[in-house]
Amino acid sequence: MFFPVFNLNYLVYMLPALILSMIAQFYVNASYARWSKVANRSGLNGVQVAQRLADRMGLYGMQFKGTPGKLTDHYDPNRNVLSLSQDIAQTASVASMAITAHEMGHAQQDQEDYWPMRLRTALVPMVNIGTTAGWIMILIGLLLQMSNLAWLGVIAFSAGAIFSVATLPVELNASRRAKQLLKTNGIVTTAEEEQGVNQVLNAAALTYVAAVATSVLQLMYFASMVGGRRRR
Repeated sequence: MFFPVFNLNYLVYMLPALILSMIAQFYVNASYARWSKVANRSGLNGVQVAQRLADRMGLYGMQFKGTPGKLTDHYDPNRNVLSLSQDIAQTASVASMAITAHEMGHAQQDQEDYWPMRLRTALVPMVNIGTTAGWIMILIGLLLQMSNLAWLGVIAFSAGAIFSVATLPVELNASRRAKQLLKTNGIVTTAEEEQGVNQVLNAAALTYVAAVATSVLQLMYFASMVGGRRRR
């Protein structure tokens, strides 16, 4: 049986994304490991940073909850809930305030009805369906030599790449907002803290760049496979 994912061409296509993803993950882990050990001058843990920023931003209805895992922090715009992992929530470090402020940047986007964030949220159902159904249609189309079905699968699978591309400006904007929120509200007070915040957030941004590369290269691989089969 022919499985399009498991072949040498796939590895050739995905090698640049794999390398970039490994670099991004190393950078994230190294930055977090370093700055999670450096206490911030304000003495605020993640929850306290979030509460202070929420008060200053007028987000009095925001809910805070814990989430399991490491670096699993996220903001849910549909429920106005900020979820913080245990290390971020309870530690008064430079890394914890950077990550918390990033998620509060998303909350500010939600508050201001930031349209790229709305677009990304609207794409979620399409992505969930498209990425699952897409590769199945590609596989069936190639096995049964139904090129139209295979190309339809490529189109459906492209939802994942579109989502990754749409996610990148949202995340970069949230990081920019985070830096500004920390400075204007007097939470970042030293050059060292500013350096740490920048390193943590820049490392996180690289992971989203790697995600875009992965999604786009996967899409290119499937498109080249379907196109090559059709020519033969």
